[in-house]
Amino acid sequence: MLLKYLAGYPEATQARVRDLIAQDRLGTYLRDKYREPHEVRTDKALYDYVQAVKERHLRKAEPLNKVVYDGKLQVVKHALGTHTAVSRAQGSRLKASREIRIASVFRDAPADFLKMIVVHELAHLKEREHNKAFYQLCTHIEADYHQLEFDLRLYLTHLECKAGMVGSGS
Repeated sequence: MLLKYLAGYPEATQARVRDLIAQDRLGTYLRDKYREPHEVRTDKALYDYVQAVKERHLRKAEPLNKVVYDGKLQVVKHALGTHTAVSRAQGSRLKASREIRIASVFRDAPADFLKMIVVHELAHLKEREHNKAFYQLCTHIEADYHQLEFDLRLYLTHLECKAGMVGSGS
C-alpha cells in the first residue's frame, strides 16, 4: 500500500501505519487523540480565527485581505492551503492583496489540524520557502507543529482509505 502523505518518513514508521490500517485502528487512534472539533464553519469565522492567531504571533506581518475555505484546493496535489500576494496597480502605486485559502477538508477536521494549517500558511507571510527559518517560526507559533503535521498526514491517509473503501463497494 502506497502511503503518499508519508512518503518522506522512514519505512519503519510507514510499516506501523500500514499495521494500524490493516487492523482498522487508524481512525480510532486519531479520534482518541483529537477529540475536540472546532466551530469555524464560515469564511467570516475563518477570517476572524486566522486574524486572532496572526495578531497574537505575527503582529508586524502584512495585513490579510481575504481568508476563505476553498473547495477547489486538491489535497492530492498537496495543497492544503495557499497564500498569495496579488499586486495591482492603483494609480501610480502598487497595492498588494494578501489572501489565504484553506482546503475545505479542514471545515470538518479536528481543531488542532485547522490550527496547524493556519500556522503553516501564516508562517509563509514571513518565510516563503519551506526552510529551517520557516519551520522554526511554525514551532514558535505552535510548539507541537511537527507532531500535528505528522498526525495530519495520518488523518489524510485515513480519509483516503475510507474513500477507497466506499469506492470499492466495501
